[in-house]
Amino acid sequence: MTRRRTTELGLFLLVVLIITGAYVLVGLGQEASLPAGIGPLLLLIMGLLLVAHVAIRRLAPQADGTLLPVAALLNGIGYVFIARLDDQLAANQAVWTLLGIGVFAATLAIVRDAADLSRYMWTFALAGLGLLLLPLLPVIGLTINTARLWIQVGPVNFQPGELAKIALTIFLAAYLVENREVLAMGNHRLGPIQIPDLRHLAPVVVAWAGSLVVMIAERDLGSSLLLFATFIVMLWVATSRVAYVVVGAALFAVGAFVSWSLFDHVQLRVDIWLDPWQDPFGDGFQLVQSTFGMAGGGLFGTGPGQGRPDLIPLPETDFIFAAITEELGLLGGTALLAAYLLIVGTGLRTAVRSTDPFSTLLATGLTFVVGFQAFVIIGGVLRLVPLTGITLPFVSYGGSSLVANYILLAILVRISDQVNRRADAAAAAPAGPGSSEGAPRPRVPVP
Repeated sequence: MTRRRTTELGLFLLVVLIITGAYVLVGLGQEASLPAGIGPLLLLIMGLLLVAHVAIRRLAPQADGTLLPVAALLNGIGYVFIARLDDQLAANQAVWTLLGIGVFAATLAIVRDAADLSRYMWTFALAGLGLLLLPLLPVIGLTINTARLWIQVGPVNFQPGELAKIALTIFLAAYLVENREVLAMGNHRLGPIQIPDLRHLAPVVVAWAGSLVVMIAERDLGSSLLLFATFIVMLWVATSRVAYVVVGAALFAVGAFVSWSLFDHVQLRVDIWLDPWQDPFGDGFQLVQSTFGMAGGGLFGTGPGQGRPDLIPLPETDFIFAAITEELGLLGGTALLAAYLLIVGTGLRTAVRSTDPFSTLLATGLTFVVGFQAFVIIGGVLRLVPLTGITLPFVSYGGSSLVANYILLAILVRISDQVNRRADAAAAAPAGPGSSEGAPRPRVPVP
């Protein structure tokens, strides 16, 4: 425990140095002077990180020491560039970060055992679907930039779909653990593929249908793609059947073609992806400007505060990766990718080491949500895939996404704590009669 928490504390100090240094360099690049708010910023960062560190030390002392520091680094870099673009948005993001750290600690305090979440499987299913469809209500639903993803309660806007993805991932993990043997066995034949009884697939089909509703009614291609991909990956991990991946890919291809044929906003996204220069001052302007900005940054970037990311429309949300890459260069963008790979690698390692099937599936699903979001939005900026409007986890401006991702991170930290507790207890346990001290321990199969 001491070694992990000491490592975490050292990483926190490094995060403070990096974020503070980046903030200072941005101020020097813009005004050729130290920013006036450097003192309050330093105190805010150190205070939030200290709260998070104490929360883990008291509530999850055996958790991995890299998850939260890497997330804090991403959050801090995102804040620096949001402040570089808009002071008012930076103030809002600071409030959301404070709330996110608070929710992180509260989640650790409430969820003492990740397996307890499986007891509320259908509650999470109903809550997830309800949150997903909440923006469609006529009174509180809010449409911004043609997408109906927000609800407005008084002066506060919130995107309930960010919480829905966590609730639906918990539901799917619990459901698949309960029915994985039936789903893996298959009772009926459809051509060369064995499929289970349809009643066992009904909840998964309902969840898939919910993702279609999101795309059609709410015009949110990104969340729809994220939910569907998460369902397929978790189903494959639970059953070890490649047939589900093949069927899922076929359903995706059919759904993508039908969506492209029927919906103008899907056609527009594909057209911009294929050739943004066909309308460089209209629909393709955002992608064209981000491409020029990243190209101008080169290998080492223009320098913090010395680029022109403000020429990109809405750079603090969908295109914050382009803003960061312009001023920090290819090396800075690669470092950002490495941070996400570290989170994904740690999450998957936790999933593989878990002896509880539910925790294994839940850690896999939550890790996939973070990794897939990062891939989709960065891939959209780099024109690997069409733009979908998904936020870059912990980096993009937005309170809904930030709070939801801190809840997601807290659950991963809780699972990591449980896995390490069991591993440490097994390592400390005395060898039984006739056992060899150096004998390798059998691996627990992943469901």
